[in-house]
Amino acid sequence: MNADRFRDNLPDLSIVIPSHNRVDLLRRCLAAVGRCAPTGTEVIVVDDASPGGSASAVAGELAGVRAVRLERRGGFCIAANRGIAEARAPIVELLNDDTEVEPGWAEAALEWFRDPRVAAVAPLVTQLADCPESRIDSAGDRYHLGGFASKRGRGRPVAAIAGGPVFGASASAAFYRRDLLLKVGAFPESFGSYFEDVDLSFRLRRAGGEIVFEPRSRVGHRVHGSYGKPNRGLLEQQSRNEERVFWRNVPAADLWRAVPLHAAVLLAKGWRRWREGTMLPFLAGRLRAAIEVRELLRHRRVLAALGPADG
Repeated sequence: MNADRFRDNLPDLSIVIPSHNRVDLLRRCLAAVGRCAPTGTEVIVVDDASPGGSASAVAGELAGVRAVRLERRGGFCIAANRGIAEARAPIVELLNDDTEVEPGWAEAALEWFRDPRVAAVAPLVTQLADCPESRIDSAGDRYHLGGFASKRGRGRPVAAIAGGPVFGASASAAFYRRDLLLKVGAFPESFGSYFEDVDLSFRLRRAGGEIVFEPRSRVGHRVHGSYGKPNRGLLEQQSRNEERVFWRNVPAADLWRAVPLHAAVLLAKGWRRWREGTMLPFLAGRLRAAIEVRELLRHRRVLAALGPADG
């Protein structure tokens, strides 16, 4: 009886917020969600082993917010996947704890999921900063055949911008169809964080899903809250994951065009890293990706099973 009642009251939207020990940012994020979320929205905070359970404690301050605590810190991908597994709604939004949603953001994005072909929706993510002119953080993602991703419109003033198909959605605030997320394996946990959403976008598209950008769905992002101070380990992880995405996902039929472009990209990035004094972690990350041949081939078999490459 209780189980039947539980099923009858399934939410339309589950919001998953991974968080590690950033209580002030998380409190702001949850306050905005509380003001703006549609009635009945499920909100899950995944406490990524915050010291003393600080993220869980903040989640407990708001009625209806559920905390899921990890005993060991796993990083963004592991925390996000745990939240997705716990979610009950057919649509899941991943939110960084340094974001603040605006009124109507969810309703505008959810409209797209009436089309069964839509796998993900990218909202208009703006930079939250102390300046009079709001600027774009992301209007969806694009991916270049040479092996690098970029955020559409980043740094430009917020202006009228059309919605429609894009390559991918930034996981800082993306909406996903949960059943397809699970089908394609959700976020790649070996990545930890960085470029995990790009890798996921390739798989969603290979499974036949479409990804769209919705400008009426607006989310503010305190950009510098996500990255912290760069260190060698972080720079190496970014470099490794960026290289992984290229070799894991670029279709075999396109490699003859992509590899020369990728070589040029690596030379340009290497020159910049040398001038910045960060050449060693850049090279170490690329080399770590290069030795993962067995995992790379396994992933490409998974891709082939999901469906044909675009185009």
